[in-house]
Amino acid sequence: MTKCVNGMKMVIAVAVAGGVVTSLVPLEARAQDLADYDYENLSFRGMSFDVGYLWADNVENARTYGVQFDLGFLGPGFGLTPGVTYWKSTLAQTEVDQFETRLGELTTDQGGTVPPGGFDLGVIDRSDIVLSMDGQYVWTIPLNLFFSAGVGLSAHFLSGSGQAIDDTFIEDLLGSVSAGFNIHAGLEFPITSRVRINGGSKVEVLGDLNYVELRGGLTFIWGGLAPEEVR
Repeated sequence: MTKCVNGMKMVIAVAVAGGVVTSLVPLEARAQDLADYDYENLSFRGMSFDVGYLWADNVENARTYGVQFDLGFLGPGFGLTPGVTYWKSTLAQTEVDQFETRLGELTTDQGGTVPPGGFDLGVIDRSDIVLSMDGQYVWTIPLNLFFSAGVGLSAHFLSGSGQAIDDTFIEDLLGSVSAGFNIHAGLEFPITSRVRINGGSKVEVLGDLNYVELRGGLTFIWGGLAPEEVR
């Protein structure tokens, strides 16, 4: 838990620092007024495929799989990237213990009988399908890299399963749709103008489940390029 919190603080600090740098360093393509931002500028121009790893506060660390869709730039230097991410893990044992304790208390309060030694819920799986919309400023930095930093909104379709909880109210409790918020930062190295190696970090916050994610993959672009993107 301490490692996860420290990791979150570190990534938040990096993302905030990136945002400050973005606001201070003048970009040649920086918009001067709101008229420079128009949804007509957007078009589906590329995709990214990535694999990552997350460190969460109430599930075990898990691998993530994602697809991001490049919609280009809403305005000078500001891109929009919707995406889909999937991960599957197991509920942390401390969380399972809390469920077992609460279940025992509820049973006792209603006049039921708790099994000797208490309830045993076993292993509880936890999975999530994440639909996200991220916005970020992108600019070039030394070593032929692109750096991005921004924020995003997400919808999390969470579910839980396990031999002892299937078809019970506990399974229903673990199944939910939750709204999330993230801070993210990333780097891209262009192999060519239309193929890039990408890597990034994200801090995701959604109430009772928060995590830090690191991921990397490949980006393919077939649509129009900004002048600074041509290699």
